Amino acid sequence: MLKGTFSIFLCIIASSIIWSKNINEPISRPKLVVGIVVDQMRWDFLYRYSDRYSSGGFKRLLQDGFECENTFIPYTPTVTAAGHTCIYTGSVPAIHGITGNNFYDYTQHKALYCSEDKSVKTVGAKDDLGQMSPKNMLTTTIGDELKLATNFKSKVIGIALKDRGAILPAGHGANAAYWYDNKTGTFISSTYYMDELPEWVQGFNESDYVAKYYQQNWNTLYPVSSYIQSDKDANTYENTPFGDDQKQFPYDLRRFIDKKNYGIIRSTPFGNSLTLDFTKTAIIKEEMGKHESTDFLAVSFSSTDYIGHSFGPNSIETEDTYLRLDKDLEDFFNFLDQQVGKGNYTLFLTADHGVAHIPGFLEKHHLPNGNVVGSKLEKDLNEALKSRFGSDSLCITGENYQFFLNRKLVQERGLDLQKIISYSILFLEQQNGIERAIQYSTLQNSLLPNAMKEQFANGYYPDRCGDILVILKPGYIDDEYNGKGSTHGIWSPYDAHIPLLFYGAGITKGKSSKKVYMTDIAPTLTTLLHIQMPSGCIGNSIQEVLGR
Repeated sequence: MLKGTFSIFLCIIASSIIWSKNINEPISRPKLVVGIVVDQMRWDFLYRYSDRYSSGGFKRLLQDGFECENTFIPYTPTVTAAGHTCIYTGSVPAIHGITGNNFYDYTQHKALYCSEDKSVKTVGAKDDLGQMSPKNMLTTTIGDELKLATNFKSKVIGIALKDRGAILPAGHGANAAYWYDNKTGTFISSTYYMDELPEWVQGFNESDYVAKYYQQNWNTLYPVSSYIQSDKDANTYENTPFGDDQKQFPYDLRRFIDKKNYGIIRSTPFGNSLTLDFTKTAIIKEEMGKHESTDFLAVSFSSTDYIGHSFGPNSIETEDTYLRLDKDLEDFFNFLDQQVGKGNYTLFLTADHGVAHIPGFLEKHHLPNGNVVGSKLEKDLNEALKSRFGSDSLCITGENYQFFLNRKLVQERGLDLQKIISYSILFLEQQNGIERAIQYSTLQNSLLPNAMKEQFANGYYPDRCGDILVILKPGYIDDEYNGKGSTHGIWSPYDAHIPLLFYGAGITKGKSSKKVYMTDIAPTLTTLLHIQMPSGCIGNSIQEVLGR
C-alpha cells in the first residue's frame, strides 16, 4: 500500500515539474505571418495547370504544407471586399458590415464604396484615390488582435493594387496599407496611416517599374499552341482591355508608355509581379520578421481578377497568368527563406472568391448559361413601379444582386412599402435568368435549401442590404460588359469554392477533404499565434492544420 502511494506521489511531483517547465517557456510564435490572397482564384486552378507548375511555387505549398481541399465561402455576395474582410476577421457581412464592394447605406442615405473615407487625404499623390480607410469595417482583424496581444509592438502592413485588397485585411490598427494609383503609376496611402510616404516607398515609386514591365510586352511563356487547358485564342465573348486592335497574343504594351496609361498593368500578369516587387522591398526596408514580436503582412494579387473578368477562366490569358504567378511565388518563397529564414515564418494562400465561366463559352459547349443585365433591370423595375404606383425613382439602386428601395420617398408620399416590395418581386421573377426573388428581411420564411438560406443570411446586414434579393439560375451572370467577359458574386461553387493552403512554422504537412469555411482561416491563425480571435469571428480553428 505504501509502495503504491509513494509511486503516485512521485508521478505527481514529476508532472508538476514538467507542467512548471511548460508554463515558464516563452510562447512560440513565428517571426512573420504572410497572408496571400489571389483575387478570383478558383480552387481548381491549383490542379488545372499543375503539369507546368514548378516545384517551388504552388506545389511547394501543396507538398510541404497543408491543403484544405473543400474550403467554401459561407455568405453572398462573393465579391472582393467581403472576401478580403472575411478572411482576416473570421466574420461575415452580417456582422462586419462590408456587404459588397459598393452598397447603399440606409442610415447615411447614400451609396458607399467599401473603403471610402472622405475625412482623410491621399498620401503620395494629388488625386482623391487615397481617400480611403477601414472605418466602414465594423470588426477587428487578425492584425488588430496581434497588435493588442503584443501591446502594439507587432508591425502590420497591407499591400495590393486594389485599395480594398490592402486596407481591409490590414485592419484598423495597421502601421500602413499601400495600394496602386492608376493615374500616377505609384503606390500610395492615406493620412489615416501617415502624413507622408516613407523614403523607401518614394524611392520605389521613382524607379518606374511599370515602364520596365511594359517594355517586355506580354506574350505566352510557352508556344501558344501548347495551352491545351484553355479555349482558343481570341473569342468574340472576351473583352479587349488593350484596345480593339489587340484581340490575341502577343500584346503590345510598349504603346502605353508614351500614353502614360499606368492602369493597364492591372490587366496583365505583371501587375502581380509589381505587387511582389513592392512587397519584397517592404519586407526589407520595414525589417518585417526581424522584430521581437511577430509581424504580419497581408498581400493581395489583384491582376488575376482583372484578367479573369476580361478573358474568363478558360482563356489562354488566364492560364498564362497563373503559370507566371507560380514562378513569382517560387521567387517570393525563396526570398522569404533568405530574408526571414525557413521555420521563422508562417504563410497561408487563399482567394476572396472564384469566377463563373463566360456564358458565350458555355453556349458553345451546350451548357446552361445566360446573362442578366442588372442596370437594365433596375431601369425596367423603376418604370414598372412608376406605372403601378405613380412615382419616379422608387428603386434607388441595384447592387450585389439586391434592389434597394427608396424607403424615405415611399414614406414621404404615403405609399405602402410592403405592396411595393410584393409588386417588385412579381416583376423580377418574370425576368429571364432570375430563378426567384425574395424579400430579404423575411428570408427565413422562404422555401430554400438550408445551405443556401444560411449563405444569404450571413450576407444580410440590414442597414446596408437591399429590400429584395434575387437569385440567378446556375450558369447565369450579371452582364457587366455587354455579353463579354465574366464575373462572380453568387452562392454557386464556381464562385464560392476557394483554395486554402497553409505552410511554414507551426503547420503540419497533409491535406483534408473535410468541408471548412473562409471564416475558419482567422481562428486557425489566432490559435497558432496564441491570441484572441477577432471581435466578430464566428469560425472555428482547423485543428488538422496545426497537427492537433
